[in-house]
Amino acid sequence: MRNAGLGSWPERRLRISPGRDAIWFEGTTTSHAQFALRVRRAAAALAGLGVAAGDRVAWTGGNHPSALETLYACGQLGAIWVPVNARLAVPEAEYVLAHSGASVVVHGREHGPLADALRHVVATWIAAEPPADGGADSLPYEDLLAAADPEQRDEPVALDDPCLIMYTSGTTGRPKGAVLTHGNMTWNAVNQFMGMDFTPSERTLALAPLFHIGGLNGTVNPALLRGGCAVIVRRFDPAETLAVIEEQRVTSFFAVPTMLDAMSREPGFRTRDLSALRTIGAAGAPLPLPTLRTWLDRGVTMQQSYGMTEAAPGCTVLDSADAERKVGSAGKPVFFTDVRVVRPDGSAADVDEIGEIVVQGPNVMAGYWNEPERTAEVLSDGWYRTGDAGSLDDEGYLYIRDRYKDMIISGGENIYPAEVESALLELPEVVEVAVIGVPDPRWGEVGLAVVVPAPGTAPDPEALRTELRARLAAFKVPKYVEFVDDLPKTATGKVRKPDLRSQYAHTEEKPA
Repeated sequence: MRNAGLGSWPERRLRISPGRDAIWFEGTTTSHAQFALRVRRAAAALAGLGVAAGDRVAWTGGNHPSALETLYACGQLGAIWVPVNARLAVPEAEYVLAHSGASVVVHGREHGPLADALRHVVATWIAAEPPADGGADSLPYEDLLAAADPEQRDEPVALDDPCLIMYTSGTTGRPKGAVLTHGNMTWNAVNQFMGMDFTPSERTLALAPLFHIGGLNGTVNPALLRGGCAVIVRRFDPAETLAVIEEQRVTSFFAVPTMLDAMSREPGFRTRDLSALRTIGAAGAPLPLPTLRTWLDRGVTMQQSYGMTEAAPGCTVLDSADAERKVGSAGKPVFFTDVRVVRPDGSAADVDEIGEIVVQGPNVMAGYWNEPERTAEVLSDGWYRTGDAGSLDDEGYLYIRDRYKDMIISGGENIYPAEVESALLELPEVVEVAVIGVPDPRWGEVGLAVVVPAPGTAPDPEALRTELRARLAAFKVPKYVEFVDDLPKTATGKVRKPDLRSQYAHTEEKPA
């Protein structure tokens, strides 16, 4: 077998563990042998539509087995998979499809209208399921697979060849397409299943969206490589997710803290049988201590981690054994990845000195698709400049202070919103919070805390500010506090701070 990339994974598992479960989705279980056969058929179907090595095949929709089937099928063809955020508006999706040069799109049942709107960009659309509305001209995925020859393909693929292009959120300007190679995907999987101690009997929950790097590579791809099963849920619903965890004897999953908090607040959380659940990987935002303790009390190992699309994504991990001793830390580097904190001149920052986090390893991307200048801005001598501000303590534990672009400069003082948010989340009246900078005629910028209060509470803004003064320097305490029912979030549960900045852009006109 000449294919050294992702496309060879199903074939290797077919030889090693053909009868083990590979996929569970809405009551249907697929073995590794059956999964490998479906991947072969998907590869043949795509080849029949003209897809060849180097071509881009896009996929969009809610979580569905077709995402993994087309990903691995592309690997067998030497083609490049392009996951597209299912929540993008038509103009946003149009940019991703046009920029990537996708020639085929596989879409979910709710994306028929998107197919109809963008056939002028991509001519060939395939419906993974019968579309709910629109998409009448999309080719039926199951019909294509049924008619395809399941002959094994062995297109030469090297570890340095592109495997997928995953577009960043695009909060500043146009989104960038991070090119992850087959080597990036493989080494990240090795890092993950070493760090999380995956076994061939793993049953991991595909909970976060598969079009995002954490949902795809946090536990799903590593578990499949190890010979385990991906238990796929179409979308996140706290009560239904807990039911699936119990019924399917889920052993692990990746989630963002807002998901974990939502599940822990479900009335049935304490009574559900979670005895099979061994470990959870949490990333995307700091994990509040109350949420951490709630899951630890259920006997689940919590691993807080730090990563990004450009690193496929794993960079550091903090085991639950250190979670309280090193509260607020993102942990230490994963096995095959190096992490440093540097000053603007590139020299190493001192202990506890805040600088930019840089990452190096075989999991770090090849660059941005067709963006040589933007690639050169972030990749230098193999090190990726994350744009995150952080520090290392005397034991080498990493602390994420904030995105440099989110840093508030107030009267010459640097304020890192993540630090303020962490302090606010320690208060029982606060469920969620986002801190942003807003213009101020005297100080240039001041902080504004957008707070979701705990149910049944009616906190006073000044009282919250008073409590914060006991925890933080006065200049870090937000000048304004706003209460809301919900915070705007991305598909992965991250708070959309650009939306908040736009909404509160004129806060400086309000009285202090």
